[in-house]
Amino acid sequence: GMAEAAGDAGPGPAAAQEGAELAAVIGATVPTGFEQTAADEVQEKLGSASRISRDRGKIYFEVPARSLPQVHRLRSVDNLFVVVQEFKDYQFKENKEDALKDLEDLVKKLPWTDPLQVWELNNSLKKKKTKRKKHNLQSPASREKLSDGGEEGGADQNNTNDQEDCAQTAVSVEPTGGQDTENSQGVTSRNGVEEEEDNEQSDVKVEVQASSESGAKAGDGQTGEGEAKVLRFRVTCNRAGDKHSFTSNEAARDFGGAVQEHFQWKADMTNFDVEVLLNIHNNEVVVGIALTEESLHRRNITHFGPTTLRSTLAYGMLRLCDPQPTDIIVDPMCGTGAIPIEGAAEWPYCYHIAGDNSPQAVKRAANNISSLLRKNESKDSSTALGVPLDIIQWDICNLPLRTGSVDVVVTDMPFGKRIGSKKKNWDLYPACLMEMGRICTPGTGRAVLLTQDKKCFAKALSRVGHIWRRAQTVWVNVGGLHAAVYLLRRTWETAEERKSFW
Repeated sequence: GMAEAAGDAGPGPAAAQEGAELAAVIGATVPTGFEQTAADEVQEKLGSASRISRDRGKIYFEVPARSLPQVHRLRSVDNLFVVVQEFKDYQFKENKEDALKDLEDLVKKLPWTDPLQVWELNNSLKKKKTKRKKHNLQSPASREKLSDGGEEGGADQNNTNDQEDCAQTAVSVEPTGGQDTENSQGVTSRNGVEEEEDNEQSDVKVEVQASSESGAKAGDGQTGEGEAKVLRFRVTCNRAGDKHSFTSNEAARDFGGAVQEHFQWKADMTNFDVEVLLNIHNNEVVVGIALTEESLHRRNITHFGPTTLRSTLAYGMLRLCDPQPTDIIVDPMCGTGAIPIEGAAEWPYCYHIAGDNSPQAVKRAANNISSLLRKNESKDSSTALGVPLDIIQWDICNLPLRTGSVDVVVTDMPFGKRIGSKKKNWDLYPACLMEMGRICTPGTGRAVLLTQDKKCFAKALSRVGHIWRRAQTVWVNVGGLHAAVYLLRRTWETAEERKSFW
């Protein structure tokens, strides 16, 4: 079962049995708050049960390694890794040196063999994929947009109120084993999202190169006859909790040094083949190997706006409203179209309508839709039917849709940080909720709304309590901002007709 597989057992005898199938315990990072949604998707698509980590924003499940392609097609996961070993209750020594020495010694005892086989298998899958993908790379300009800390924010900012710190370290150790302390340390901070209100998360990359390195560059990358290529690696450490005597940098450095010695791999921060993950959350320690290079949540979107929503979060929101075939699903404030594009790709038997009051957003969304159409055509031109999705520029408080004609409304409401303002939200939110109530079918209609302006939303909801009832709230973290996703159900009450419309 799951527990044994991920427990403290060493490399079990299973691997040694003839013909035993290679199994993988997969860890997946998911948008915080949507762990259960992701677990449901894994159960539905892979038939595996998941464990939801106490360290929010992660789930673990076991699959045969041959299911890796399906694992990569999951829609609710940001990043994937294969678990080397998990310790539920790791006893860290009080003294820093001892604690770090233990982490170093751990490297030799870990059951690396199967996870590395899974990693290799994963690589051969990735190679097949990149052959097709080359022409699709983003221009640097549109990449910039992503990292400006908008509501998209940093990909993996899981909010933990304990102080959380993260380091990526590549380490070079002198062959003598004596560690050279005159290292050059380049420390750069990334994702300095200015809006990270309630999270002291330092996110640091450190590169440590021993001075003896400089002369060894000449024969770089040359492998002799029949000699295996020397792999390049880096260690990424995430640490959360207040009882540790060491920083994530120190853990990554010492653990990385031991990994290098154990495998004779070469340390490289930027151009690495293997990324070893060391996740420490209080007394839980998980060692893993990354299976995704960049987050899967960038799929389907090529033109990013200042607040483009992560596709994984869009998927989670859509799943909350349980779309049924033939449902009409509307995103009245679609921005660059992350929600409807995800919706059309995953729920093709629904009809998706996207609209926004900004002509710029509508243009970007239209470009994203054309990219999706092109992608569909290249897959199989004979069956490419187009996408069940229309986009319109409209006034969100005055929608050109008939009363009671819509099944589902799903949207990311303006936070009032990058778009609009908190002040405007006070008029906008109640007007929007009224209008959404008008277009939704009484009794069966539902809405899933994301907002960070929770006070304003609560007030607006209390004003339209006769047409919308709150069924569920999911707390999420969007680029370092605490936000909420609300599932609302439409009451049987008929909404006031808007005059002068048809």
